[in-house]
Amino acid sequence: MKEKLKKIIIEAGTILKKGYYSEKEVDFKAKKDLVTKYDVAVENFLKERFTEEFKEFNIIAEESNNENIEFNDSIIIDPIDGTTNFVNQVPHTAISVGVYKNKKSYIAIVYNPILDELYEAERGKGSFLNGKKIEVSKEDDFQKALISTGFPYTSGTNKEDLDDVIKKINIILPKCQDIRRLGSAALDLCYVARGTYEAYYEMNLKAWDVSAGILILTEAGGMVSNIFEKEYDLFNDKYIVATNTKLHKQLINLLQK
Repeated sequence: MKEKLKKIIIEAGTILKKGYYSEKEVDFKAKKDLVTKYDVAVENFLKERFTEEFKEFNIIAEESNNENIEFNDSIIIDPIDGTTNFVNQVPHTAISVGVYKNKKSYIAIVYNPILDELYEAERGKGSFLNGKKIEVSKEDDFQKALISTGFPYTSGTNKEDLDDVIKKINIILPKCQDIRRLGSAALDLCYVARGTYEAYYEMNLKAWDVSAGILILTEAGGMVSNIFEKEYDLFNDKYIVATNTKLHKQLINLLQK
């Protein structure tokens, strides 16, 4: 299944890449939440091909109406994770596809056609970048940790969310090496998986943002939880916390302050 998935996703990457270098008309789902015709085109292409090839799975996708779709044996699609980057030609943007069996992660693929990076994982078989095995950083000194985060779309309308983001940066930034903000949750998780970052946290994400990255990270030796150090719920938890495992407890403690 994974090889078929990869082939289809790489084909969809040509649509993303064409759009990346083209003039784009942008619509707004919310004050800071963008969508383009290329998000829809990539999603429709993937849904059509996945429906043909993988009939035993239903499909949950960002730009679709998912109200009557039960999460169980599901393929979760983010057609363009990092749409703001895509629109502004910042090369950190990707197609993210997570396959779940009985609500458990099974296969994950995150593909950035702009930088030609394909991350993949299958449960119990490790994680790979362009065919080469990847593993998390071994760093255990929080002061040396490079950490990634993101800012929620609600920061423009919800002062409570904005204040919480700023508060957590104030607490964490002095205690780590630095903080980065690339603007793609799927790629942030992959960057922890490959050892570029030691950790990543963010609020108000959707299932499609992280459905693939979670498996890629855990198969690379990392750890994912909610802010209370419990199993992360794709559909209900406010915060995701993802680390190289060694720094997980320290980051949780700081986020809880």
